[in-house]
Amino acid sequence: MKQVIRTNDAPAPKGPYSQAIRANGFIFVAGQIPIDARGNLAPGEIEDQTRVVLNNLRAILQSAGSDLNKVVKTTVFIADLGLFARMNAVYAEFFATDAPARSTVQVGLPPGMLLEIECIATE
Repeated sequence: MKQVIRTNDAPAPKGPYSQAIRANGFIFVAGQIPIDARGNLAPGEIEDQTRVVLNNLRAILQSAGSDLNKVVKTTVFIADLGLFARMNAVYAEFFATDAPARSTVQVGLPPGMLLEIECIATE
């Protein structure tokens, strides 16, 4: 059985997808871009955008009864791998110990957006 997860504390989906889905003891969170819950794009620095994205992930997970400390896998989509070290420094603030498994790939993103992160967490 699957359950759709929704919260007003993160951006609403702009298409035919859910913020997250609970299934079989896991929470699958859709990729979050650097837009706050009101729809405002975060400032242009990778550090600011990373914080907004990870806070969105946290809000969605908390609404599902989970949290960042239960994340088992993330995928980071980054516009420029040259920004990886700066993104990684902020990422480490959110995952200071027992960090989840992670993949990072360089991709094309909408204008002004430097990254997108999705995750899988346990309940």
